[in-house]
Amino acid sequence: MPLPPAVSLSLRTWPSSVRWLALILLAASASQLLNHLNLPAGQFIGPMLVAIGFGVSGVNLRLPRQAFRLSQGCVGLLVAHSMTWAVLGAVADAWPAMVAATVVTTLLSVVVALGMVRLGGIPGSTAAWGTSPGAASAMVAMAEDHGADPRVVATMQYVRVVCVVMAGALISRWLGVNGGGSDSHSTAMAMAAPHIGVLLANLAVLGVGVALGNWVPAGALLVPMVIGGGLQLAGVLPVSLPGWLLSLAYGVIGCYIGLRFDRATVAYVWRRLPAMLAGSLALVVLCAALAWVLARWMGTDFLSMYLATSPGGLDSMAIIAVDIHADVGLVLAMQTLRLFAVILTGAFVARQIIRITR
Repeated sequence: MPLPPAVSLSLRTWPSSVRWLALILLAASASQLLNHLNLPAGQFIGPMLVAIGFGVSGVNLRLPRQAFRLSQGCVGLLVAHSMTWAVLGAVADAWPAMVAATVVTTLLSVVVALGMVRLGGIPGSTAAWGTSPGAASAMVAMAEDHGADPRVVATMQYVRVVCVVMAGALISRWLGVNGGGSDSHSTAMAMAAPHIGVLLANLAVLGVGVALGNWVPAGALLVPMVIGGGLQLAGVLPVSLPGWLLSLAYGVIGCYIGLRFDRATVAYVWRRLPAMLAGSLALVVLCAALAWVLARWMGTDFLSMYLATSPGGLDSMAIIAVDIHADVGLVLAMQTLRLFAVILTGAFVARQIIRITR
């Protein structure tokens, strides 16, 4: 009597609809769990980790590139949301120190990138985007458009974000500063639920910006950012998106990248993880030294300046600044200035790093 066929638990044997449903449910659960634990960029990291598990298992799932581009546009509008006259005024009041900090931080990231290429065996383009001190999700999105491996760039960026947040917590504890400035961790980057008319107008800006971005490098991110920021500064339209849409955008970017991982990529990242950690810690230490110099120059407290110059995410640094009663305006203004500088010059800097390493 023949034995019944064995039931396979491999994801590859599941129907496509079931695999997609499992990915969506697990990615959403991981996103909410890490967000509940207040992990920086948890709504990106959680779905990415789940998608990596699916990719390594050999599941043949791929998100449409247009979904990825629309999610890039959401990140661009998130950046545009920080473009206010108050932030620009803070930049204008202390522009020499802020410009100097932005230039020096960018140069420090280039030095660290060159060291990772020489000593860590990481390709120049990937090291350039992986060490860029801007919003991690923005750098991952732009790396994809400029031919770098977004999987390794994402790993490098979020290894550094975790190092920065841990260092910020340790430094604040060392200086005797306790958290608790904001029970809800509301930051200047948080968006309130917009009115339906405002929401539709923002979605129109998103769609037009992404469409026009087809003819611009990293245009799906940059064009909505420029259009939204200009309309907001002109008082025509406040940039505002609902939280669930931003969470969805982070999740889509995370899944898009994670599904492209396979066993060979995981092995590659694992072998170079020590170099990534060393590079991240080196950049954190160098930026902390820069913060000490700038704090003495501007006569402000070291902790606020450390958060302002720290190579972490804009939203993560704002959360810490609110929680420990630091100078949130300074932190937001300097982080925003550097973010725009890195986005606008990132491709040029990456090309120079590639040229030098060759």
